[in-house]
Amino acid sequence: MRHYRFLEEVNLQNAWLTIGVFDGVHRGHREIINKLTAGAHANGAPAVVLTFDPHPAIVLGGHDIRCLTTPDERAELLAALGVDAVITQRFTRDLSTVSAMDYMSQLTERLGLKHLLIGYDFALGRGREGNAARLTEIGKELNYGVEVVEAVSDESGVISSTEIRKLVATGNVAEAAQLLGHNYSLRGPVIHGDGRGRRINIPTANIDYPKQKAIPAFGIYACWAWLEDERFMAATNIGINPTFTPDKQTPNVEPHILDFNRDIYGKEVKLEFVTRLRDELKFDSVDALVKQIHADIAHTREILR
Repeated sequence: MRHYRFLEEVNLQNAWLTIGVFDGVHRGHREIINKLTAGAHANGAPAVVLTFDPHPAIVLGGHDIRCLTTPDERAELLAALGVDAVITQRFTRDLSTVSAMDYMSQLTERLGLKHLLIGYDFALGRGREGNAARLTEIGKELNYGVEVVEAVSDESGVISSTEIRKLVATGNVAEAAQLLGHNYSLRGPVIHGDGRGRRINIPTANIDYPKQKAIPAFGIYACWAWLEDERFMAATNIGINPTFTPDKQTPNVEPHILDFNRDIYGKEVKLEFVTRLRDELKFDSVDALVKQIHADIAHTREILR
């Protein structure tokens, strides 16, 4: 799979394309992606996804959106679904003023576009003029077809990235995983912390996570920790460690990796959040904290086994 950062780098022929942010690459997105890859590959064509960074709502609406996926994470998830090329285009105010015709002309030139799949509520271009009807008109001029894919719903309604962000923000990572179709994850290099976990013989790995990512609510979580292709159980604390640093502003993400004793400073760890065990609490003593952590570890083993 090729990941392009600029549209100007792309030179493809007869491509099948879908366009959107695809934050989280959730089950609703996968309905479109699966149709894209199946149709493209049946016709011997490349399956291409064009996505944007930063999120258009951040640029146009000034919203403080913490995304479910970084551009690289999105590309990785899309590659696993059989996509041949991902284009992550930088979203700017200038881009938002380009007409639908001009934008689709650029894509047709760069991709040799033959087929466009879009979600039921998709629109692009100046003033969101490029809805399904307009894109179909343009397609007749530029010689590409348009296919509209209906929304995917479950018992709670239409599956959306916005709803999943709300679930992550409240710590409901188990329900978020049901809508995503995979566990919510964070990744980053291990950096030095204050060393307090090691002093109480429960060492943790302090993860330097991307600040644009959605962080689950403060609390303790049962997680899978990945180091390259190795998977370990982990009891993970997200929060400010109120027993010791109640005035801290930026939350730490600190997994205690079970049955593990290696120096991994500087190495990347990926955490998959399985379920939330409890709130982050302030304890009256270190002994009380240690007792609770051991209970959290036992609970993590029970869940992940």
